[in-house]
Amino acid sequence: MASLWLFVLALAVVLLLPGPDMILLLQTGARQGRRAALATALGLAIARACHVALAALGLAALFKAAPWTFDVVRMAGAAYLLWIGIQCLRSSLVPSLDGQNNARPEGRWREAIRRGLLTNLLNPKALLFCSVLLPQFIVDHGAPVLSQFAMLGLVLVGVGLLFDSVLALTGAALGRWLQHSPTAQRVQQWLFGGLLIGFAVRLTFVQQA
Repeated sequence: MASLWLFVLALAVVLLLPGPDMILLLQTGARQGRRAALATALGLAIARACHVALAALGLAALFKAAPWTFDVVRMAGAAYLLWIGIQCLRSSLVPSLDGQNNARPEGRWREAIRRGLLTNLLNPKALLFCSVLLPQFIVDHGAPVLSQFAMLGLVLVGVGLLFDSVLALTGAALGRWLQHSPTAQRVQQWLFGGLLIGFAVRLTFVQQA
């Protein structure tokens, strides 16, 4: 039980660090409202579940054996973040918050889920984080390794979804607060877009440990 709490604490520390997932959630909440931001959080949760499964299957070992695969994922992730950042900078100043512009909401939610999924899934650092952190909390002579991986994965996805939901609601509250200030909206738009582009540039220089 003590090791599980240490695992949750380690997750909390990592999730509190600014990164593309955090900026994407805040930006989506501020521009598109609570429901789209929560859909983005769901996409991030699905991506983390995929990372846990890939870590259990040893994809990190593939990155080590064939470094070009790491580079492919890294460059694809950087390109996707760059595209999102540019889209943010080019978007209309008028946000489509919940209750406004409700045409085809299912399509917007699917797009939000897809953005969350791809943003995290194409981040090789997230996979390496799972591959490095989870094995440290596998107990020898305990339950089968795959069962322990599954339990830790559920905790990781659950804690991540909780943090992301809070960020999504925070972004939505920020959007409502900025709704009557075009200047503040523009500053927020350029700040979040610039940060996403900055994370894209930084990802191009990431190397395997």
